[in-house]
Amino acid sequence: MWKNAQLLPMNLVSHLLQRTIGLEAPATRDVIIQRDLRVPMPDGVELLADRWAPRVDGESLPTALLRVPYGRAGLIGMGMARPLAERGFQVLMQSTRGTFGSGGVFDPFRDEREDGLATLDWLVQQPWFGGSIVLVGASYLGYTQWAMADRLPPEVKAMIPHVTESALTLEFLRKDGLSLETPFGWGVMIAEQELSFPILRRIVQGRKIRRALATLPLGRADVAAIGRRDDYIQDILAHDRDTERWADIDHRHRVAEVTVPVSSIGGWYDIFLPGQLRDFKILQEAGRPARLTVGPWTHIARDGLPIREALEFGLAHARGEQPPQRGPVRLYVMGQEAWRDFDYWPPRGYAPERFHMHSDGMLSNQVPDESTPDTYRYDPTDSTPAAGGVRTVRDSGRVDNTELEARPDVLLYTTPPLEQDVEVIGEVSAEIWFRSSLPYADVFVRLCDVDPSGRSHNVCDGLTSLSDADEITATTVTLWPTAHRFERGHRIRVQVSSGAFPRFARNSGTGEPHTTATTLLAADQDVYHDPDHPSAIILPVRRMPQP
Repeated sequence: MWKNAQLLPMNLVSHLLQRTIGLEAPATRDVIIQRDLRVPMPDGVELLADRWAPRVDGESLPTALLRVPYGRAGLIGMGMARPLAERGFQVLMQSTRGTFGSGGVFDPFRDEREDGLATLDWLVQQPWFGGSIVLVGASYLGYTQWAMADRLPPEVKAMIPHVTESALTLEFLRKDGLSLETPFGWGVMIAEQELSFPILRRIVQGRKIRRALATLPLGRADVAAIGRRDDYIQDILAHDRDTERWADIDHRHRVAEVTVPVSSIGGWYDIFLPGQLRDFKILQEAGRPARLTVGPWTHIARDGLPIREALEFGLAHARGEQPPQRGPVRLYVMGQEAWRDFDYWPPRGYAPERFHMHSDGMLSNQVPDESTPDTYRYDPTDSTPAAGGVRTVRDSGRVDNTELEARPDVLLYTTPPLEQDVEVIGEVSAEIWFRSSLPYADVFVRLCDVDPSGRSHNVCDGLTSLSDADEITATTVTLWPTAHRFERGHRIRVQVSSGAFPRFARNSGTGEPHTTATTLLAADQDVYHDPDHPSAIILPVRRMPQP
């Protein structure tokens, strides 16, 4: 059944969005939608898809394939499918198994390989198929690309995964640090997304999620949020990423086998950035045609680059042409507030430099003198809060850290004002000599840029959980990668604390599993900084000569 897409209110929204992200004028606005196409799977289940195409000559165009668990109507279609269909593509947007009319049961991540490959087999046999396919989409939509990336038919000409990676979710589920807020919130959203009044429900969800994340034991948090138990939420609480439960959703081993050009788009404050950079490094080391773009974005805030990249990079390859030349790696360098091109990730020419913590709160590249440790008390009933950073809520990305840094459970170490620009691009880590009054504790480290007015903004951070924290331990904390220039007159600051709740689950101090822990114990934490215990942050540095 064909329907004209001139639904005035939604079209106006779509066109306003297109203007906001700077798209060029479309080749046509006369787009039609063929709804609820039935795509058979090998097990007999049928998945539903909508085809968007220009009314005239749509059959001759390349197809952009988007496989999505969030529905095909509203802003999802208008924000992605319509702009592409107006500018040279026909678009097939398919609801994944068990969502929005598609048959079967939605078991997150587990059916995307077989269902995706079956969809490609069906697509190339359609009478309107124009001969070439480009895989497009963010987050879960990008993961569906990686799930089948090593068995793509020759009709697939390019992949454009953005803010995603080939082992989606697993970074959250580290045994040495459960990143709780994002997978739990996603599980709640998925569980209720097809109920009535979705926008109002999402507003209410936010309040429910905040309360649920404080539930003890956490094994009841799903009931607190949605009124029932949920298999996915129970899985993320009970199984860390190294357990067999997650083995079949990990597609890292497929990345090196990709043969089509890949344009990967990420953000410095995106939840999936480490895995996305890992995937790109695998592609480069395997000699695959790939390019990378990383901007100053969070997971939910991007500036339209994915659509522009689909048109510039994807459409060119679909037509057998080459996209405009540029460097393999394009990074937005924060602080400098400029785009720069490089040949590799991480870029060459940035040497690891240790910035040591000192007893007077100083941070410098000098080894510390003899000193007593700094001490703070961590109380999980008043846990150190998350402030900005790598999250999917409104309070994400780069924020003012003044309120956080005023807390007694946050230690600060700061350089004097810099005499020259210091550029940090690459992988960031910290080595913290740490001891707690309890065996179980977390170490959270955040890198900040302090401007001349004294205001501190977060650059990147990370957390590690310990099970032997009652002994002095050299704790390695891996922070998010970054590209940031600390300008002359600014100061480099490091925060050390023991939490960022609710982004990370609270450490109860008891060692009990997250699903069953009901007791929260406060602990006294020591951070050492002396010649035998030289706590430091390790930054990939290039010092910039001043004019």
